[in-house]
Amino acid sequence: MSGPKGLSNGEVPPQGVSQPVSAAPVIDARNLSIRFGDVTAVNDVSFHLDRGELFGFLGPNGSGKTSIIRALCGLIPLSSGQATILGMDVHRHAAEIKRHVGYMSQRFGLYEDLTVQENIRFYAAAYGLSTQALTLRIEQILELTSLGPYFTRRVSQLSGGWKQRLALACAIIHSPEVVFLDEPTAGIDPVARRSLWDLFFELSAQGVTFFVTTHYMDEAERCGRLGYIYLSRLIALGSIDELRRQPEANPPGASRINLEAPSIALLLPRLRRFPGVREATIFGRAVHALVEDSALEPLHAAFPQLSIRNLQPSLEDIFVTLTYHIMKGEQG
Repeated sequence: MSGPKGLSNGEVPPQGVSQPVSAAPVIDARNLSIRFGDVTAVNDVSFHLDRGELFGFLGPNGSGKTSIIRALCGLIPLSSGQATILGMDVHRHAAEIKRHVGYMSQRFGLYEDLTVQENIRFYAAAYGLSTQALTLRIEQILELTSLGPYFTRRVSQLSGGWKQRLALACAIIHSPEVVFLDEPTAGIDPVARRSLWDLFFELSAQGVTFFVTTHYMDEAERCGRLGYIYLSRLIALGSIDELRRQPEANPPGASRINLEAPSIALLLPRLRRFPGVREATIFGRAVHALVEDSALEPLHAAFPQLSIRNLQPSLEDIFVTLTYHIMKGEQG
């Protein structure tokens, strides 16, 4: 079958020319479930991604993030549900989808004993790029990733940040319209992380759709929309503002506050035991707490040394609250 309009193997988009926008979702996942024997890794998950979207997917280890990526890439079967990428069914058209998708796994999967050039050419050959198309594409990739000075260097001699740039280069050598990034910045320094995200944004502006898993809240805040999966279920989906407006994130009758004191770490156990304090977590030299409104005045009286002010919930606050809400529901 022929794939959707866009980049096919060996084709290089003209510089400065944007691709046509499609109204249909680039990724459309409906009621996905993935089971391994008696273990349910993903349970009834639905979401969609539009063209050029940078979508962040968060959740604890073992919650189902990687399983969803592998299923969408056609590497493992769905137990139930339906999913399409660029209008193609992930089960029936898996081989065709792979021509339009890039995948950067959470474990560095390149060949350490080969050079940067040899790794790029190996992946290009695997995707079937012609020699003529590859020459121009390599020039574009080296300019995009700044890997030029390391082109003939063995991968084993690269730092973690440059290895991740190379992994991205190999994932996008065939000009995919969709790129899956599974914890792409794990284990690299903050400067390298920021540089890598700059590359994601540059490609996103060109119309590439990104599905990114991460444990870093600062990275999650850069995404246009977020999904949060916990114990195989998608429990939150939307923009940061939409997540902040969820009732579970801002329970009625309670306030989020910032508490500061000289010895906040010593006060934390007492704060957590105080009646009406639902959550309390240290953030630097302060504590972020979710406190019932009726407990605010007694809290002031009991801890006069505290400086207390209202607080807008951070992403971490929201996800911790959502997780506790699910945990309490299961225990109840």
